[in-house]
Amino acid sequence: MKTLFPALVGLAVLAAPAFAGTTVESCNRSVTFDAPPKAAISNDVNLTEMMLVLGLADRMVGYTGISGWKTLDEEMRAGVKELPELSEKYPSKEVIVGADADFFFAGWNYGMKVGGEVTPETLEPFGVKVYELTESCIHIGPKAKVSMEDMYTDLLNLGRIFGIENKAQALVEGYRAELAAFDATVKKGDTPLRVFVYDSGEDTPFTAGRYAMPTAMIEAAGGLNIMDDFEKSWATVNWEAVVERDPEVIVIVNYGDVTAEQKIDFMKTNPAFADIDAVRNDRFVVLDYVEATPGPRNIRAIKKLAAAFWPN
Repeated sequence: MKTLFPALVGLAVLAAPAFAGTTVESCNRSVTFDAPPKAAISNDVNLTEMMLVLGLADRMVGYTGISGWKTLDEEMRAGVKELPELSEKYPSKEVIVGADADFFFAGWNYGMKVGGEVTPETLEPFGVKVYELTESCIHIGPKAKVSMEDMYTDLLNLGRIFGIENKAQALVEGYRAELAAFDATVKKGDTPLRVFVYDSGEDTPFTAGRYAMPTAMIEAAGGLNIMDDFEKSWATVNWEAVVERDPEVIVIVNYGDVTAEQKIDFMKTNPAFADIDAVRNDRFVVLDYVEATPGPRNIRAIKKLAAAFWPN
């Protein structure tokens, strides 16, 4: 299996010999780094994978927020085998400071809560700089609709922060080229398919709105998120809206105690959903959490979606 963490040996993407300091935009803040971080912590599986794909494991002292909800697959286990999980769920301020960290890569609802004890402001006095996941910025202020550029921006900014800008640029250019080449091979329909993202919840469904990464991936694959006009990132809607908008495909996000198969069975056996096009035609596609949230696996996820949307 092709690894997600290539050595990139032949790309001649060496970092500049000296780091003169750099400033990046992180949500509504400008963050200046006088030197590349040496003791970084990442939160959640997708953010950790961004660090790994850039070859930054040796700049990390650990990761947080995975085993409490998700499991590491073989690729991820190999990537973090030398690193400790410092907290199974969201880390406390004491965990981050106690690890002598100098950098925390997290996001709002990806390791930090608005008004919580771990924020850029609470960590600053301890010399810990924070870079925030771009997708998550909607939780603290306005931003543009989600796009693949959100994920690319994070990789490029990490490259700048860690003094490996050329390597990050080569990686992103490779992703762009890969998707462009793939898109040229897909025979899409004249009208985008209506797609619903089912993350979790039975009484009310938790789903992806206008600012969540699946919206961008669905569009790249030739579909339209039926909650595209929902001015949220990941949030709860009501089932009546789902039935009314009649999705032709349902994307299941696979993680946690309730399996993808159980979520599909719930929808297929509930009489309230019997007339939904996707349910009647058994059109479900499963994305793992690490594929559905911003990160390197978004590329393969788009291919998986396109294959399910346009099987012929």
